Amino acid sequence: MTDREVLSLLDGDSHSLLLPLIPVLLGRRPFVAGAVPRLGIPGIRFSDGPRGVVIGASTAFPVTIARAATWDPALEERVGHAIGLETRARGANYSASVCVNLLRHPAWGRAQECYGEDPVLTGRMGSALTRGVRVHVMACVKHFALNSMENERFEVDVSVDEHALHEVYLPHFKAVVEAGADSVMTAYNRVRGEYMDINRPLLTDVLRDEWGFSGFVTSDWVFGTHDAVLSLQAGMDVEMPLRMLRALDLPGALNRGDVARETVRRSARRILRTSVLHAATREAAGPGAALIACPAHRALARQAAAESIVLLKNEIAGAAPLLPLAPATGHLAVIGRLAGRANLGDHGSSRVRPPSAVSPLQGLREALPRVRITATSGRNVRAAAAAAADAETAIVVVGLDQHDEGESVVTAGVDVGVLGRAFGSGRLRGPLMALAHLASRFVRGGDRNSLDLRPSDVRLIRAVAAANSRTVVVLIGGSAILTEAWRDRVPALLLAWYGGMEGGRALASVLTGAVEPGGRLPFVLPTDAAHLPPFDSAAKSVIYDDRWGQRRLDGDGHAPAFPFGFGLGYTTIGHRLLDHKFDDAGGSADVLVTNTGDREGSTVVQVYAADVSLRRPVAQLLGFRKVTLQPGVEATVRVTLDAGPTLQRDPATRRWAPRAGDWAVLAAQHSPGSWAGARPLRRPGPGPLTGGECAVEGSAG
Repeated sequence: MTDREVLSLLDGDSHSLLLPLIPVLLGRRPFVAGAVPRLGIPGIRFSDGPRGVVIGASTAFPVTIARAATWDPALEERVGHAIGLETRARGANYSASVCVNLLRHPAWGRAQECYGEDPVLTGRMGSALTRGVRVHVMACVKHFALNSMENERFEVDVSVDEHALHEVYLPHFKAVVEAGADSVMTAYNRVRGEYMDINRPLLTDVLRDEWGFSGFVTSDWVFGTHDAVLSLQAGMDVEMPLRMLRALDLPGALNRGDVARETVRRSARRILRTSVLHAATREAAGPGAALIACPAHRALARQAAAESIVLLKNEIAGAAPLLPLAPATGHLAVIGRLAGRANLGDHGSSRVRPPSAVSPLQGLREALPRVRITATSGRNVRAAAAAAADAETAIVVVGLDQHDEGESVVTAGVDVGVLGRAFGSGRLRGPLMALAHLASRFVRGGDRNSLDLRPSDVRLIRAVAAANSRTVVVLIGGSAILTEAWRDRVPALLLAWYGGMEGGRALASVLTGAVEPGGRLPFVLPTDAAHLPPFDSAAKSVIYDDRWGQRRLDGDGHAPAFPFGFGLGYTTIGHRLLDHKFDDAGGSADVLVTNTGDREGSTVVQVYAADVSLRRPVAQLLGFRKVTLQPGVEATVRVTLDAGPTLQRDPATRRWAPRAGDWAVLAAQHSPGSWAGARPLRRPGPGPLTGGECAVEGSAG
């Protein structure tokens, strides 16, 4: 290869003049980097896609955090396989579909693209998606690292100590790397003062030297590269997606000796090796366009949506729980501005445009063709209350959309200097920065201003609930929504997320009882936002520690509205820990699970550990497994346990050892509020350990 061909591997192939057209082109074709036609090298052919392929009209799956709520890695691997198939069918060979940033605070605008607040759940689900995707295309994991705020993502500097970094914010990235991720995308933000593209301690010392990653690293798009030479030396291999800083600076730097030829070749070899190896080992048969949004993929999207729905509350209404809807129901009122919309979520880089999509109202009308359904948007609260009073049951669909949360493509913190020298100083910099600040006030999405519903939604819920005691509230959104202002007024409550193109049909199947509500919360839902870590969407610097989510509530002694891992079903299922084996490499737990109800049902067996010598033990998820049982059936379920949450890393030696304390273990159906009945985690001698926490879940609120 000539020097010019080698250098062309290290950035995108498209001219920088295409920058304004990226939002349009992203949905029409792959973005190519490093193609060398003379040698038949196709290059990296990029498509985004955490919830489906963004190119053309493709299957829109539920958003990532909804799929996290299934707690089902096997199902997530199937979703990944479908995304990989459709990505390849669209002419791409590289998918940035695996987002494993931790949900530190639910106000994060892109919370819907992650797997929630827990490192073990995130690592297992992200690994499953990776395995599925890379059957057909290279899998990219993002955004490395500590990227969990949106409005200032281009500028914020994250401070973190060694323990929190390696024990909280990196384990899930390591898990996905070990699952075979071909590529890592850097984040926009700084960590300890260094932008991630030039952060050698993380890109080389940790990612490559400590974890053994052998794939290639790309920048986040456009504003993710700050120095052509320093980023290459730090370990970032490809500037995406255009010919910008590297095209300008690397040829001269190479000629002058400012960058070593071996440094350039090292990145080139990583890119070529990964691409060639994947091409040689991927599934041989290339999919045709007929597979895109095919009936099988739509059915998979519907299954994922149904299994993601979390039943949070289901009180007795008359002689039975309000849900599922009684078969004899003759008249429903379906109310709310989101009831008639197929609300798919963020309109940023992860946006999928399916050939069709189903709203909650359409789903209910299809599922209940003989039921009279009165629909109203709820803008007129008095009319909505009247419609509810006239119906047997009222279903209120409220929540968030792309205006409330999502990717903020233009933010006040963007540094236009990365566009080139002409923008970094002189006359252009000031006007462009001012334009970015002005535009940031009008773009949709970004971090949330509040964890509450819109005031108009709260007024609507209260009015409808006052008019009809049989009111069901369905929440749509991408993370936690506070419910304290109205939850005690309604007997039934579900969290239905952004459910994808089949979300309306999935919701109808759960409401009618055709399908079990299989979802469990991938985060804690507090009673007060003050119980969570501070969140300032305009912060230029933040400190990330090991106190967030359920763990923060546990440590401070705050009871949640609904704990991490919580979710009800339409039957009653009991858990009992029978035995467990555990050491510093992990282990397993055997849990007896019994369906004591009168219908088939599912549960997620969750195993937690904590240092019970503390006045307020902090629960750590070690493992989980989803299981479905027929009525009256019991089964022993083996759960694989992750030792990571019980270990700590020595920053000097990089060795891991057990945390101090008196550690105990129990099986539960959500993060435990009590450790009564827990058993020692590390047993000094042989022999079975019997007994343990016994919990029952069911349809009662």
